[in-house]
Amino acid sequence: MKAKVQNLTSDRSGRAAANHFEICTADGRYFQSYNSIIVYIDNSDQVWVDEDNWNYSNTTSKYRNQFLGESTEETMAKIRSGEYKLINLN
Repeated sequence: MKAKVQNLTSDRSGRAAANHFEICTADGRYFQSYNSIIVYIDNSDQVWVDEDNWNYSNTTSKYRNQFLGESTEETMAKIRSGEYKLINLN
C-alpha cells in the first residue's frame, strides 16, 4: 500500500484544513500538524503521542482531538494511565 495523505476538514467551513493532515500507510495512521507528527496509531490500535508537540497549540489540539475523536482532557487521562504512549515521533 502506498501512503495516502489527506487534509483534515475544518468543522467551521467544511473545507480542507491547511497544514493538518491524516497520513495512512501500511503500518498505521498518522496525524501531522505543519511539519510535526503529533499522533501515530499502529495497526494494533496502539496510540503513540509525540512527547514534545502533542499539545503544541490550540489549533494543533483542535485537529488532534478531531483525529482521535476525543477532548484534550480525555487524551491527557489516557497518557497518564499509560493507554497512550509518549515518544519522540519527530
